[in-house]
Amino acid sequence: MSSVNWAPLRTIIENNQTFLISSHVRPDADALGSELGIAAILRAFGKDCTIVNATAPPSNLEFLNPDGRIMKLGDQIAVADMPTVDVYLIVDTSAWQQLGAMADVIQKAGKTRVVIDHHVSSDDMGATEFKDVESAATGELIFEAAEYLGVSFDETTAAALFAAIATDTGWFRFPSTSPATVRTAAALMERGAVPHELYRLLYEQRSLACVHLAGRVLGRMQTACEGRLAWVFADSKDLKETNAVPADTESLVNECLKVSGAEAAFIAVQLPSGLIKFSLRCRPPHNVAALAEIFNGGGHKLASGATTTGPLEDALVKVRDEFVKMLNV
Repeated sequence: MSSVNWAPLRTIIENNQTFLISSHVRPDADALGSELGIAAILRAFGKDCTIVNATAPPSNLEFLNPDGRIMKLGDQIAVADMPTVDVYLIVDTSAWQQLGAMADVIQKAGKTRVVIDHHVSSDDMGATEFKDVESAATGELIFEAAEYLGVSFDETTAAALFAAIATDTGWFRFPSTSPATVRTAAALMERGAVPHELYRLLYEQRSLACVHLAGRVLGRMQTACEGRLAWVFADSKDLKETNAVPADTESLVNECLKVSGAEAAFIAVQLPSGLIKFSLRCRPPHNVAALAEIFNGGGHKLASGATTTGPLEDALVKVRDEFVKMLNV
């Protein structure tokens, strides 16, 4: 059980009718599951809600959005067609930059804002915050809110929230996993979530392009600090020649941490825009959230991200050097 006081959320829900839900760019399972979970809570109260993100769910997570309820700004819905709502509800991020194009939409609206999140990094979003950085996933907080509000989830929403929590905890193996996390997972199973089926959908649906990309990228893994740091990169040539997409790199940074003696790891991915996306990982007692903030990113102490300008070679050197400083403190 978190330390969050959910009473103000009840007040906000009861006193407003229309809500727009959004999350960070390149939404992961925690973002998507949390959006679906809070939408289910709002519908249980008879409220109207719309879910819009700046970027679409990655192909490997499309199973969480079978009816297209989670819309992409500029694709399924234009900025000019965005509904006028009473409340903007942001989940799984507390940073304006992470909202992409949705940040401008929300800032210009000037309406009531709510944030439900578990990340350390934070901006002043002028919102009522429901935040616990000790929670394993935002999905865990959404479940807790539902319990407080007396809302029970159906099988579809339970599965989405289970996926949210399972992915953000590395299938319950990360240090963030608490007894409460496991109890929440059990409760979601009782409501219809099927772990073995979700695992198959999440981790056993790789394309051949994804496998080829992994072989190429991992084959050139490098280390520093006597093996305490391991890193890889994927440039535009890698993606083009393997017919892969940036989302196909999602799990590769975790492979770096599997190297014996590795305490920290990162992957750099060159996006179609030319920007470089970094995923950062470490083991306790290190803190990659602080490192990510150097590059205007953020996240958790053990798992964070940042996006920088190129060229790739220069960005790699800058991030590697910050890791070396962190490990040598």
